[in-house]
Amino acid sequence: MNILAIKSNDPDDLPLVPGVYMMKDSSDHILYVGKAKSLKKRVKSYFRNDLDPKTRALMKQFHHLEYMVTDTEKEALILESNLIKKHMPRYNIRLKDDKRYPYIKVTNETFPRVLITRRVLDDGSYYYGPFPEATTLRKLVKFLKTIFKVRDCKRMDGPCLNYQIDLCNAPCDNKITQEEYKKLVDNVSFFFEGKYSEITRALKSEMIESANNHEYEKAAILRDQLNSVEEVLEKQKMEFTRSLDQDVVASASDSELACVVAFSVREGKIIGKDDFLMSGAENTSEEKIISAFLKQYYTGPRHVPSKIIIPKEVEDKKLVEEWLTEKREAPVSIEVPTEGVEYRLIRMVSKNAEIILNHQKEVKGALLDLKKYLGIPRIPKRIEAFDISNISGQMAVGSMVVFENGAPNKKYFRKYKILTEGPDDYAMMREMLERRYTNLMNDKGPSPDLVLVDGGKGQLNVATDVFKSLGLTNIPVIGLSKEFEHVFIPQTPSPLILPRDSEALLLLQRIRDEAHRFAVNYHKKLRSKELEKSVLDGIPGVGNKRKIKLLKHFGDISNLEKASVNDIAMVDGISRKLAIKIHKHLDEIIYKQK
Repeated sequence: MNILAIKSNDPDDLPLVPGVYMMKDSSDHILYVGKAKSLKKRVKSYFRNDLDPKTRALMKQFHHLEYMVTDTEKEALILESNLIKKHMPRYNIRLKDDKRYPYIKVTNETFPRVLITRRVLDDGSYYYGPFPEATTLRKLVKFLKTIFKVRDCKRMDGPCLNYQIDLCNAPCDNKITQEEYKKLVDNVSFFFEGKYSEITRALKSEMIESANNHEYEKAAILRDQLNSVEEVLEKQKMEFTRSLDQDVVASASDSELACVVAFSVREGKIIGKDDFLMSGAENTSEEKIISAFLKQYYTGPRHVPSKIIIPKEVEDKKLVEEWLTEKREAPVSIEVPTEGVEYRLIRMVSKNAEIILNHQKEVKGALLDLKKYLGIPRIPKRIEAFDISNISGQMAVGSMVVFENGAPNKKYFRKYKILTEGPDDYAMMREMLERRYTNLMNDKGPSPDLVLVDGGKGQLNVATDVFKSLGLTNIPVIGLSKEFEHVFIPQTPSPLILPRDSEALLLLQRIRDEAHRFAVNYHKKLRSKELEKSVLDGIPGVGNKRKIKLLKHFGDISNLEKASVNDIAMVDGISRKLAIKIHKHLDEIIYKQK
């Protein structure tokens, strides 16, 4: 591939070969990136008189272009996709993949780890995803680690607590061979690839082999793993009558917005859903939106299925199939169904796209209303909200949540351990805001269009004082009180009372409630850690070994607190006398907490 960029102003200068062209304005900014089977013929088409409105607007700003020659049209397609994702030109249809969905990462190590990450790197690791919801994914990964006991630790420097409570096979201490460990990691990978039958087949085969070799303990472990996997698979909600390995892609659009939804179907089960807004797609046909989406969506370390189902035929279908076949290293087909289960799937995905599009329009309307009600200079696309959680000033924490275009962007969520002493909510809010916006002044992170503090006039006055002291008077700030849901605005004596059914008020409430939830959960987590530490470490006669046995037996502190003396005495190494002492100690602590 010849990737030398050559400038030109005259389309007649271009060669009759495949390549990519970048149309630029007089300031050398890229306006549009396109690919062509013949550069000369494609670029000359921009100089006709019968151009559509969008292309006419492009050509009004066009000054010159650069082009890159490729050996084949397929190479041009790949290069075009990469350049669009890199430069995000204004007049291209662009996939706004900025939600940073979580991925599963199987690390490229001798004894791999299974991690959740939002950064996909070219580091030799295997990535699966993206997945739409992080909380469910964390629970699933925890479940799989419990079954297959793959390691968690960054450094392999000897058996840790996970090994002692039977959550890891301790490859760091040669407790498992590399070959045996690989089988466990392969099973985790099979799960995220949707190859459920391969997991069960491998586990059954190894279980039978172990039983035949009289390795009954190992066979029992494999049996338990098999039962756990089969139990999870039975909980899959949506199934079809035949095995499928495909993505189903559909879109919805109007004169303002375009949304694309992709469902992932593996072995007859819907295992994931992605939704994306497409920029630069206003008043564009569904065929062009889907075509642009496919080229950008499958660029990078994303699983390519054997079949992609779409609602209408797209240009470059054969070319995209060839590219994806090469990437998958197995045949890939792009199909438009007209009947049957695949047609019903397309209709369902299209309906999802319409629902998301309508929701986005409602959110856009709410943001416009918010700008009007508050009298602020910009549409508040990025809103940062703050809340404090403590009990009489003890273990105080703060939270910052960020909503972008009406949706939470958890990448920017922040938790704060408050250093201010005493039950002084105002001082705690001041500390948190000073820490956040001092960082902003040091160019750490994007600036908000609106700041929301949980509370009334008092909290708002604290926020305005902080902003004045930092010289950030250009950032609008408001308070939202829980009692009457009144909005407080600086230098306005009376609160703003929005209509109860106002989308603007409902959005502010959602943001405020999310900040409150995030702060409370963090506070509970710290209290729980403190409780576990103090309860178990403070029981006379219970050292580290007995502590581990108690945790392993009961699972967590809450179950231990509910246990009777007889229950505690059943734990290996715990006598009845010690069980009575543990039970009495826990009762005293619970009584004090009340």
